[in-house]
Amino acid sequence: MTEPVGQLASISLNCTDTDVLAAFYSRLLGLTEAFATPDRGVIALAGAGPMLTLMRVDSFIRPTWPDGPQRQQLHLDVAVEQLDSATEAAVALGATAAGFQPAPDRWRVLLDPAGHPFCLTAVRPD
Repeated sequence: MTEPVGQLASISLNCTDTDVLAAFYSRLLGLTEAFATPDRGVIALAGAGPMLTLMRVDSFIRPTWPDGPQRQQLHLDVAVEQLDSATEAAVALGATAAGFQPAPDRWRVLLDPAGHPFCLTAVRPD
């Protein structure tokens, strides 16, 4: 195996309001603000492996799930102990349960306040 060029530092999500999304993911994942540009167009959250960076894009188009004109390009999987209580907690923070749930006994698809799909999952490797 060759030496890696680097390590994954951050996963970035585009949105129109970085403060709203930063507050949501800070509370959902227990992250803290590590960095923000003076205009808060970029906010990086840290505390769980790679940072989660929110980037303001004024022309952001909310993704649609599972089909539609603007398909998702990536999503986050969030490990939880219990799907029902975790879903209720995420919704209380501002998430919305997606109408289409392909495997609700293993994953719950939710939408963050900007419309990005993410999954809560109790699936663990053996």
